[in-house]
Order: sequence, then structure tokens, then C-alpha cells
Amino acid sequence: MDRLSNTVRPYAWGSTTAIPALLGIAPTGEPQAEMWMGAHPGAPSRITRTTASGETELALTEAIEADPEGELGTATVARFGPRLPFLLKLLAAGAPLSLQVHPNLDQAREGYADEEARGVPVDAPHRTYKDANHKPELICALTPFDGLCGFRRPTEAADAMEALGVDSLKPYVDLLRAHPEEAALREVLTAILAADPAEMADTVAEAAAAAERLGGAHAPYARIAHNYPGDPGVLAAMLLNYVQLQPGEALFLGAGVPHAYLDGLGVEIMANSDNVLRCGLTPKHIDVPELLRIVRFEATEPGVLRPEAAPSGEERYETPVDEFTLSRYTLASGAAPTGLTAPTPQILLCTAGSVTVGELALGPGESAYVPAGETVEAAGAGTLFRATVAA
Repeated sequence: MDRLSNTVRPYAWGSTTAIPALLGIAPTGEPQAEMWMGAHPGAPSRITRTTASGETELALTEAIEADPEGELGTATVARFGPRLPFLLKLLAAGAPLSLQVHPNLDQAREGYADEEARGVPVDAPHRTYKDANHKPELICALTPFDGLCGFRRPTEAADAMEALGVDSLKPYVDLLRAHPEEAALREVLTAILAADPAEMADTVAEAAAAAERLGGAHAPYARIAHNYPGDPGVLAAMLLNYVQLQPGEALFLGAGVPHAYLDGLGVEIMANSDNVLRCGLTPKHIDVPELLRIVRFEATEPGVLRPEAAPSGEERYETPVDEFTLSRYTLASGAAPTGLTAPTPQILLCTAGSVTVGELALGPGESAYVPAGETVEAAGAGTLFRATVAA
């Protein structure tokens, strides 16, 4: 078992205070958006191991490469290869993230192979597929957490746009009311992304001013427009469900579901991939033809998840993926230790109180890596999240 030393990513949309407050340290004044826990090559966690030459600090990726089956277990390596198949994060949004969607596994493999065959550099700004993996993800709120998730009914989106009283939105309103559901959503999103940028900027400005005047259900779009003035993604956002999570509630984002996180602190887990197709609220490249191939144009309910309790004290967030599972434990002082031994690799994250895992004491924001099969128990008074591979 190893204490993790983790990297905090300073993306511009990050909160300047949420992660420092959890860690109990002073803010730097710079955004602190995500703290990564795992073996992603872009920012692997670091551990300290005792070797013949003494204590050595190394990246978790290096430890796994040196002994994949010893670290991950034979079953995990057989299913996913010699790599940790998930990435755990603390995510702190102080401003809206880009509106985005992720491919399914077949789409990722096809898209990656195509760009490789065409010789598109993997670090090119117009590259769409960074790897051949899918990226299902789950976000669990630690504080009240706002986001957008999945398309809402076209008639609901039409009502929201019509209420703004912006003449240039009328064609979108008419399309949303005149077509079958899938065709309506597809045509309107296509029209928004294909519109003349100058004309669209004017429309977005008018819509943002109207949303600010109206307030209420339109307030989130005014806030989005404040961060992304003139961005057509402001209008695309109006096609989606607005969701407010309370602490302990979660959202699962499967393939093809457009989404964006707006504000709040949460624990996020995802398959270890960088494949993101953006559809607004960003200055980055938007691959419209590929995006339209990937997006699932169907109205859905947001599907807020609450953990399912087990007699062991585990509260699990059930998802239909193999790469990861996320559980929560609420530990009470004086209670018998909770056994967490598993045949799969684990990352344990404390988010409140003080807990002990093995011989490691963890406070809020601190985490540990447990190799597959290693015996581990947790005790103390606090909240502990466990990330591992689905059985």
C-alpha cells in the first residue's frame, strides 16, 4: 500500500478555493481544477517504494510497468492489458467546462485507427482521437454541483428559447416543434454549429441579455454566456437538461451523451482515456461531422444516481461499465475496522474526517493506492471513497 502524491491541474475553469479548502491549505490565487489520482501518463501519481538501495520515489506508471500482474492482478491485466484502466479525480469547477461528448469503444477504435492511418499527429490541435479507448465517467457531488446532462425534450428547449424573445432564434424554435425528436435535435445542433460566427455572436449576446433579465430557469445560461461570450455553445446548452446534484448524488455519463459541468466540487472517475469531442463553450477545435456521428440524438432524463447500500457498509454507485466502480464508506469512531481487500487494484480517497487505511493516516483530499490482493482495512471517523475495477 502506498500514499499517493498527486498533481493538481490548473485549468482556467477551475475553482481557486474548493480544492485548497478540502486539503486545508491556503489558496494560491490560481485556478485548481482537477487533482489526478492514478496512472494516467499525462500526470501519474507518485509513490515511494523501498528497494535494495533504500527508499525510491517513482511514478505509479513505473511501478505497474515493472510488475503488471503483481500490481493489477492477473484478471485485470487479462481484461485491460498492463495498465490501470481508470483515473480518479477531485474536480472543482468554478466556471463551466466545455460542452462535450465521448465515443463508445468501437467508435474510439475506428476513429483512432483512421487518424493514425492519415498521419495526424497525436498532439495536433485538430486531432480528435488521442487513444483507442472509450471514456465513460461518473461524477459524485461533494458540494452542491450544477451541470448539464443529455438532451431534454425538444418542446421544452423550444419553450426556453422562445421565452427569450430573440427574433433570430425563431427558426430554431420552429425546427424543435416541427420535427420528430431525433431529427429536431440533430437539425438544431447542426444549424447552431454551422451558423456564421459573427451572426451567431450577436444572437448569443441578445439571448444572454434576455436570460439575465428573466432569471429563474434561464439564469444558468446567462452565467454560461458570461464565461463564454458569443460562443454558440450557449445556445447548444439550452438543448440539454440542467441538473443540480446534492452531496452524495452522482451522474453517469455514457457514450454519446452531451454534457458539461458548471459549478461545484466532486469526485470523478472515468475510463483511462483522453477522447473528448467538443460541441461548444471552448476555443478548441470542434470536429462537427465526427461530433454528429457520435452524439446520441434522443431526449433522456438526467438519471441522478444515489448509492446502493450493502451490509458491509459499502455504498456503491452502480454503472454499466467494466473499467471502474466507485463506492463510498462512512466510518464511525470506535466501530470495527472495515475490510477492503480486493483482487483488483484500488485507490482510496478520504474526503472528510480522518481515516486510517492499513498503516496510513489519511485526511481530506489524501489518497492511497492498494495493489491487487493486498490485505487492507479502514477505520476512523470520516468518509472514504474506493475506486477499483468492476468485478
